[in-house]
Amino acid sequence: MIRDLVAIFGVIAGLSYYVTNIRESRRNRRITLTTTMFQPFMTTEGNQKMMDLLSMEWDSIEDYMEKYDSKVNPNNASKRMSMWTLCNTIGLLFREGYLDFNTLISSSGGWIGTLWLKFKPVIETYRGTHYTEKAYEDFEYLADKIIEFERAGGKREYGIPDSAQGRIVDEYKRESSP
Repeated sequence: MIRDLVAIFGVIAGLSYYVTNIRESRRNRRITLTTTMFQPFMTTEGNQKMMDLLSMEWDSIEDYMEKYDSKVNPNNASKRMSMWTLCNTIGLLFREGYLDFNTLISSSGGWIGTLWLKFKPVIETYRGTHYTEKAYEDFEYLADKIIEFERAGGKREYGIPDSAQGRIVDEYKRESSP
């Protein structure tokens, strides 16, 4: 009887240890994935690339095409597409549950939402001409979630600095107004 109880407790302890190790292993993989995915946002080059993209100016889609289309400005196109693809991949990983929202907001949420709002008309135009209809849909999905969060009054404890509070919402309001 006592041996049976000891054996049962041994099995329970072993199972508990196994479950704890699995959880810790998942946590460590998630941290590694998050660090890897957000690396470009954390480097000088990545920040410079993002600032270059956000400082682009155009008056219409035609003006954009004349200044920045890949046929006219391949250097800019490579910067743009690398960041769009990164944001799309992050969006896919978020949609599939591999990245959590707090991590996204803390690490690069402001950049992703702002980048989407800036290039949404361009991407939508390219969807009809150069890309498939679903191109960058995970980028759009993630940006919509970030904008929704901001519109609901996003919290500073999620990592958005004071200087960025409301910026995404302000840009969304400007974009949505007639």
